Amino acid sequence: MSVAIATRPVPADTAVPAAASAGLTRVDILRDMAAAEPFWRALERGGAFKTPYQAFDFLALWQRHIGAGEGVAPFIVVGFDAAGAPLFLLPFGRRRGAAGLRVVEFLGGKHANFNMGLWRADFLGAVTAQDLDAVSAALRGHADVVVLGNQPLAWAGRDNPLALLPHQPSPSFGFSGPLSPDFEALFNDRTSAVGRRKMRKKERTLAEFGDVTFARATNEQDIRRVTEDFFTQKSARMRAIGLPDVFAAQDVRDFVTAGALTPADSSRLIELYTLSVDDTIVATMGGVCADGRFSAMFSSIVHGRFGTESPGEQLLVRVVRDCCERGLHTFDLGVGEASYKSLFCDADPMFDSYWPLSAKGQAFAAARRGFAAAKRAVKQNPVLWKVIVTARRIKARLMKADKAG
Repeated sequence: MSVAIATRPVPADTAVPAAASAGLTRVDILRDMAAAEPFWRALERGGAFKTPYQAFDFLALWQRHIGAGEGVAPFIVVGFDAAGAPLFLLPFGRRRGAAGLRVVEFLGGKHANFNMGLWRADFLGAVTAQDLDAVSAALRGHADVVVLGNQPLAWAGRDNPLALLPHQPSPSFGFSGPLSPDFEALFNDRTSAVGRRKMRKKERTLAEFGDVTFARATNEQDIRRVTEDFFTQKSARMRAIGLPDVFAAQDVRDFVTAGALTPADSSRLIELYTLSVDDTIVATMGGVCADGRFSAMFSSIVHGRFGTESPGEQLLVRVVRDCCERGLHTFDLGVGEASYKSLFCDADPMFDSYWPLSAKGQAFAAARRGFAAAKRAVKQNPVLWKVIVTARRIKARLMKADKAG
């Protein structure tokens, strides 16, 4: 059999024979979100295997507010069966790198914690490496390298088909855990008696400052207030630890605010949660919810007198309780190591893929593989990582002192 390959709106002249699975007959590359939307929506309606970060509404919003401004153009790969129905969709974008290098990556950038395609349920178990070779063939001539980071090896108990091709471990792990209708049982299972006593003491101490309330922002006024407080808190935190603030740019702030204002099912595309003492928001958390899973995207805490009572951890406990009461089955805290994540989550292996499609791409892929492997070696070495974190904090303090002087 052969798999027909085309790009739209301009068809390519190449057709590449492949020993692909019997289901895959055509691979198209679509150059705009509108062209891909009907196939995307069809897969979503059919319960496609995907993460919340690959939802059409989420990535369309990201492309509108961030991607386009960063020079990313949609480059969406769709595989079809003989009846013309979509089997899978890979939400890629293409950008120009140094020396005109054409780089294909997942849409969503740093704001998509997990990256994966959308796979029709009845095709998921039948995907072969030859099917993915057909994808590579479709991209060849249109890109120099494909760089796919932060991919989960498994999702919702199913293997990720993109792991069929060569890959390497990501620098960091993802973190997720199962929920239970009985939050107290879950909480007792995940924590020690000593830990629970410490947490209750902090709850009591925080309550001494005023009335403590937990809330989900639902109206425009509250959403705008929460996002502004989040941006302020996050900026202060990033300065303190010597890291760049990825939420500082106006286009990113517009994306987060628009996502929090966009309706989705019975909630919002990006859900916002707060813990407040009287009228002061002391902690925030935002995330996306789909298919019975809540995925936290970001969080922040206020600096000052409330910080010693771990308001972020207190908010986390309340968000997880709320997720249990809503009947959700999984909670995740994204990618990247942090001590608080172990409260409700366990480490999940992640992988990165680098597909060179030209001589230029070969050199770039080799360099990126080496860099990512070195980054993983540092991040997974507690001694080395502690040195780097300490150096960042010292640098931040010196910069603050220099500005003050």
